[in-house]
Amino acid sequence: MAKTSKATWIWFPGDFEIWLGNRFNNRRTERGAMFPPFWKQDSHWVTVEFSKTVTTEKPETINIKAEGDFNFMLDGKLKFGMPSSFVIPKGEHKLNFKVHNQSTPPALYVAGETINTDSTWLATYEDKIWIDENGVAHGSGIYVPAAKWKFDCPDTPPSSYSLERKEIMPVAVEKSAAGGMLYDFGRETFGYIKLKDVQGKGTIYIYYGESREEAQDKEYCETLDRIDADCDKETIVIKNSKAFRFVYIETEDGISFKEVAADFEYSPYNENKSGSFRCNDELINKIWDIGAYTMDLTTREFFVDGIKRDRWTWSGDAIQSYLMNYYLRFDTDCVRRTIRQLRGKDPVTAHINTIMDYTFYWFKSVHDYYTYTADIDFVREIYPRMQTMMQYVLSRTNNEGMAEGQSDDWIFVDWVDFHMHKRGTLCFEQILLCKSLETMKLCATILKNNPLQTPPQGSITVEEYAADIEKYTALEVSLQKKLKATFWDDKHKAFMHAIEDGEMNTQITKFPNMFAIIYGYLTEEEKQTVMKSVMLNPDIESITTPYMRFYELEALCLMGMQQQVLKEIRNYWGGMIKEGATSFWEKYNPEETGTQHLAMYGRPYGKSLCHAWGASPIYLLGKYYLGVQPTKAGYEEFEIRPVLGDLEWMEGDVPTPYGKIHVRMDKNRISVNSDGGKGTLIIGGHRYEIPCRKEVIIEF
Repeated sequence: MAKTSKATWIWFPGDFEIWLGNRFNNRRTERGAMFPPFWKQDSHWVTVEFSKTVTTEKPETINIKAEGDFNFMLDGKLKFGMPSSFVIPKGEHKLNFKVHNQSTPPALYVAGETINTDSTWLATYEDKIWIDENGVAHGSGIYVPAAKWKFDCPDTPPSSYSLERKEIMPVAVEKSAAGGMLYDFGRETFGYIKLKDVQGKGTIYIYYGESREEAQDKEYCETLDRIDADCDKETIVIKNSKAFRFVYIETEDGISFKEVAADFEYSPYNENKSGSFRCNDELINKIWDIGAYTMDLTTREFFVDGIKRDRWTWSGDAIQSYLMNYYLRFDTDCVRRTIRQLRGKDPVTAHINTIMDYTFYWFKSVHDYYTYTADIDFVREIYPRMQTMMQYVLSRTNNEGMAEGQSDDWIFVDWVDFHMHKRGTLCFEQILLCKSLETMKLCATILKNNPLQTPPQGSITVEEYAADIEKYTALEVSLQKKLKATFWDDKHKAFMHAIEDGEMNTQITKFPNMFAIIYGYLTEEEKQTVMKSVMLNPDIESITTPYMRFYELEALCLMGMQQQVLKEIRNYWGGMIKEGATSFWEKYNPEETGTQHLAMYGRPYGKSLCHAWGASPIYLLGKYYLGVQPTKAGYEEFEIRPVLGDLEWMEGDVPTPYGKIHVRMDKNRISVNSDGGKGTLIIGGHRYEIPCRKEVIIEF
């Protein structure tokens, strides 16, 4: 008897993420009012057909469960009702289930001896096939492999998904002069406040703060709760999760409680499969630890931007989270969930998050994912949505084939403290568009070179992939030429900012120039001149967000400036630690003092003090100090180019699909050990092969 996979719940690809994303993104509140995203939110397909052709050696009983109402068709004939079990006769048979569900994604679970739902089943939301009176099928439809994840128990359907919780207690409690109680949980956290032994009738007022000042500012704190209770020694768990370190609570007369705790909500990870970093500098070690904690707090159902204010998925934040994650937890499930959720469904009516640059980051994130995982199936799944997203992008380019912001586009780039126009044709956006076109070409090439033996009906053909390769190669080459001819200024040795109303805006910023270094759009000589004229030029405006410091410091590392980057990390991230940070912030300006560090967006506590893009040292230390990166998809081949900078020694692990790569280096020797893949150590102009599971030691 042929082996079969274990039964699992299946659904239409992307629907679980879209449904979960709607639930996730709409949980944001501001001072007790719900605050939904301002961009288009899609929904799951409400009716999905699942099908499979099976061959049984004997009659086989299948057990059936569905999330939603369903019908069952065997060999083109409908069966009565919604059977919980059915006997499939011996021989070859076609099974079709149509599941309808308005509230959660239609999902199916079928379990038998050999017949089990898994990703070999096909799914469609638009079944155009009909059966005539002779039992002959007509018409067509687009069928894709059904999606699945970890839901392999009939009693845990996809809609049951939730993060894990554990109880935590405050580390300090103090009575306020205003009469309430202030609870300090010791560091930034996320979860649900619990009031134990609540007694009496009245209103309880709860004010949350990432800082002491915010929690005690009842008029301006970003989040709060008001609970009307009538209890007799009961425990109240607040319904909506919040981010906080401090919680200030006041009660009306007639209501009291004995104790305050919190259910800390988190996404679990395996420490044995995680990245690590240690060195002789304890400040760098602390920065790595706080960066890891920041990432863990912002790794939720999806990679979220910040846990207090937005709590939304943003593509610009997410691409950095993915890269940091590849060097920390290697949570590929969360990467796929976030990419799917951000993309949504067709038709495309706006840029992702309405931001042009965020659409371009989304394209690149798909190829980055493949580079670190070699997951061709995911690229194949998402590629049709890449095509339609790129069609939207190209439909809005100007006569020169360049991306230009329209009236309904948000051109973000970065939060800046200096005057910078974001209108017209920005050089920065053309560099990102060029990389997006390259990504389309690379993904089409991957899929053309790895065709399915029996592709589902309606799949993209090899010939269509080849046509895309030709199309996007031509567009990429053309745009690269125009990029240099239009924006490069040989006198200043830099890319200019933008074309506005037909005139060149000659403002010079770091943004396009550092991306040109990272993406390889400059010659080696040009890179060196850009370093002098822009990146290290004190007259060029500084970057004050960790968001763009991520790319600024990556560009410096690529140019061999790891020693200077360590100083920048100590000053910038170390500066936040000196200000009391227990997680890293959305923005940090060393020139600010006191409560100025808490303000943003014109609000006294608008700044997020736990923001995913603040954790970039995780990525930098793994890729440019331990020096580990894949050179063939999924670490089938990889290289290690370790750099100490000004450190005496360093040691760490980088997670991969095979396990870990361990690197230890001091000024006298380096040792490397790998759990898999073909590795090459490159140091001092020499190359050394790294055998699997065998330590390599090089003495200097």
